[in-house]
Amino acid sequence: MEKEEKKAPKLRFNGYTNDWERKELNNILKINSGRDYKQLNSGSIPVYGTGGYMLSVNDKLSDTDAVGIGRKGTIDKPLYLKAPFWTVDTLFYCTSKESSDVKFIYLLFQIINWKRYDESTGVPSLSKNTISSIKTYVPKVKEQDHISKLFFSLDNTLQLHERKYEELALIKKALLQKLFPKNDEVAPEVRYKNFNDAWEQRKLGEVGKTFTGLSGKTKEDFGHGDAHFVTYMNVYSNPISDPNMVENVEIDTKQQEVKKGDVFFTTSSETPEEVGMSSVWLSDAPHIYLNSFCFGFRPTVNIFHPYYLAYLLRSNNIRNKMMILAQGISRYNISKNKVMKLNVTIPNIREQQKIGEFFKQLDFLITLHHRKLEKLKQLKKFLLQNMFI
Repeated sequence: MEKEEKKAPKLRFNGYTNDWERKELNNILKINSGRDYKQLNSGSIPVYGTGGYMLSVNDKLSDTDAVGIGRKGTIDKPLYLKAPFWTVDTLFYCTSKESSDVKFIYLLFQIINWKRYDESTGVPSLSKNTISSIKTYVPKVKEQDHISKLFFSLDNTLQLHERKYEELALIKKALLQKLFPKNDEVAPEVRYKNFNDAWEQRKLGEVGKTFTGLSGKTKEDFGHGDAHFVTYMNVYSNPISDPNMVENVEIDTKQQEVKKGDVFFTTSSETPEEVGMSSVWLSDAPHIYLNSFCFGFRPTVNIFHPYYLAYLLRSNNIRNKMMILAQGISRYNISKNKVMKLNVTIPNIREQQKIGEFFKQLDFLITLHHRKLEKLKQLKKFLLQNMFI
């Protein structure tokens, strides 16, 4: 006789060997309806909708923790609702029965493919009957508790790195306003000690020349060859170009190769906020070209520290000027001739180095937290796939 397959996840805590039991959700939870909050007064009790927190009122629907799931609209983003709380009528809240842990239910809800149970041909929607009849595998409540403690600890670490990442991004945004002059002023609001000289103003076109990206190419020319080109997303995403964000193309002596110290600008986008994004190239690699949706700027006067130039061109003052230059209706474009008429402010090379190195280190920290955040998300995804059936 063929042995029956064991009903257990791939990864388990030591000491747990029993099969998980297949149950309908109505056996482990109770589904409750949200209600309109407009008759309530302002208070300290949070109101949640399918998108999360909305406002606070003076009454509650539940004084026990629950899991929120959308009745209409967003149906695939479960929320952990810490009591007391109120939910609107488009958000069900599910409380646990004695045989289940509400935190474990929240984790179960994250592995259910909710869109599969969508009952509408228009706005996505779920019913109590549909949710109640979903079948899933559940361990004993003690094992549920162990699993939920692990994941909630992981979520806390995730939120910590997310907050650090967001805080550093906000600090960078603020300092891009403070460490560079505003509206063609001759000095910034904040400066390093012992730097008092006025900053020089020069037009970009006075200190460099432009060049175009790849031209005369067809799609058959790309994806192979011994040369590379810098991608549009590389320019858009990075103040300092990533030398690894390049793609293959055939060597073509008729094309302009990029050089260390070149600056790239995006020329076209769907919104004015994304036009004229800049990136400085610091690699010495040979046979590198620029994509055809950007243009290049090559300084001809040795007055820039490359990191200073990279963050100056990403400062609020320069970005606001770029947005004003963007022309279009459905798609926005920028003229390289107009970009060359922009005034830039230039301190002495030592002050440039101080500012450039500071932003370099700040970006390093931001990238570090972003990578940690991505790794933690991957770890959580792996554990959800392997610690549940």
